Amino acid sequence: MKEIVILSGKGGTGKTSIAASFAILEKGNIVVSDCDVDAADLFLLLKPNIIEKGDFIGGKKAYINQDKCTKCNKCREACRFDAISKDFIVNPIDCEGCKLCVEVCPVKAIDFNDHISGQYFISETRVGTMVHAKLGIAEENSGKLVSLIKTKGENIAQEQGKNYFLVDSSPGIGCPIIASITGADITIIVTEPTLSGLHDLERVHKLCKGFDIPSFVIINKYDLNLRMTAEIVNYAQFNNLKVIGKIPYDEDFYRSQIEGLAAVEYNKKLKVLIREIWNEVVKEVQQ
Repeated sequence: MKEIVILSGKGGTGKTSIAASFAILEKGNIVVSDCDVDAADLFLLLKPNIIEKGDFIGGKKAYINQDKCTKCNKCREACRFDAISKDFIVNPIDCEGCKLCVEVCPVKAIDFNDHISGQYFISETRVGTMVHAKLGIAEENSGKLVSLIKTKGENIAQEQGKNYFLVDSSPGIGCPIIASITGADITIIVTEPTLSGLHDLERVHKLCKGFDIPSFVIINKYDLNLRMTAEIVNYAQFNNLKVIGKIPYDEDFYRSQIEGLAAVEYNKKLKVLIREIWNEVVKEVQQ
């Protein structure tokens, strides 16, 4: 089983649309994971039917037992995050789970309990099994949640005997992305011909290089700025980074999203082009 992670340094490059198209082209032989747990949107295109879900324990929070509390105020004085109200009730959004209040409470009136930070889902789609998740509002530890659903996706792909495990990562280079690329066979960086696109490509490439993971580039909407496309190609050549595909601007790329379809399901020309790119991905990951 080969693990392929789709990345982008910034949002809006077409990463998820390309990931969905790859999944459609390899349907029946692939397991997909949407690792953008803060703002997952691959489900909009694959329309998952949830068959299993579970809670994600992302950390611990303080809870004050009102029957034991003597209102001595030591917890409020110690809390640097102003998470405890005058009524001695802990605001779970403000609480950082540092446990200092628990330590300073003289009557042991504060419990430190597991906190549900989100949920994970295992679903069936028209391409096969999909693993995805939703982090709660203002919750942290998205990297841990990504690791959780990645592990579940890897296990399912192995159990089902699939050839590919495809990960649609969140944009950027933060903790969730590090969790997404860990253990990957290759990464595909989707960029666009803008100055910020080039800058973020450099950041993502350096991250992947630090993990010694082979990376390849797709330039989406390449014909909107041929000068910047040339600069991206030059950067790639200088850094031994292969550009495996260029996709022209096509309004059908976005119309397909409105219809809830992958681009390869909506436009025959795009299907031919993206299939050629996927064939290159398969060739590279098999080497």
